[in-house]
Amino acid sequence: MAEPLPTCYLNGTLQPLREARVSPLDRAFLFADAVYEVFAVHAGYASRLPRNLARLEFSLRELAIENPHDAAGWTQLLQALIEANGGGDMYVYLQVSRGAEYGRNHAPLPKLTPTVFAFCAPLPPVTPQVLAQGVTCITASDTRWARCDIKSVSLLANVLLREQATQAGATEAILLRDGWLTDGSASAVHVVRGGEIQTPPRSHQLLPGTTRGLIEELAAANGIPCRSVAISEAALRQADEIWLSAATRGVVAVTMLDGKPVGTGKPGAVWQRMRTLVEASWLRPATS
Repeated sequence: MAEPLPTCYLNGTLQPLREARVSPLDRAFLFADAVYEVFAVHAGYASRLPRNLARLEFSLRELAIENPHDAAGWTQLLQALIEANGGGDMYVYLQVSRGAEYGRNHAPLPKLTPTVFAFCAPLPPVTPQVLAQGVTCITASDTRWARCDIKSVSLLANVLLREQATQAGATEAILLRDGWLTDGSASAVHVVRGGEIQTPPRSHQLLPGTTRGLIEELAAANGIPCRSVAISEAALRQADEIWLSAATRGVVAVTMLDGKPVGTGKPGAVWQRMRTLVEASWLRPATS
């Protein structure tokens, strides 16, 4: 991973990331009582910003944390941070915690001033080898909490699942709950069967990915069959193609799952078309 860019935002101030400090009594530190967002930035522009801000608003509302800014305020804040770090291609990590109180209380939830922190880092490159050969994944039991639709900073299960994949020499862990596909440890999962893109229905069990939403929009605009449908473990293993999608890397083909080839064992034709459409979308402003 490349080092973060030097300037961060913390509670109203742009400052050197290495000098930023928060209270050890912040509830993000004590309870993981916070939410986050990741914004992909291409040529200085966060193309999915409205979708990210809508998801941020949802996460804050579900945790009863007051949103410290409206959409215009967030846009101004993020653009200033992007420009302070030179624009170009990067991602922004934004975190909002309930704030810091003098003590440690589970409930009732205190009325605090939220802590707002954001920093930037270079987008991790998707290498020519990955584009040509795809990536290897394993399956794992989904051990995350029951409200995966909230983008909470409580990510210990995700960390351990990703470590499980790393120890197996894989890029990602594709998660199954009671025999049904949910997410990856840090990505949305799509399958292609008979030329149709399929993704699990939105629910409390998976995160409503902004790149997943982009894929659905691009599929609809370009005549590619696409629908939300429950995907069994058997259907996952029999898929013609499997993809991972995430803000920081777009859409990547999975060509090996649990040591067995997916489809032909090479990135498929539907993925190749979608990858082209996704990359083209980065070059123009979003319409929503």
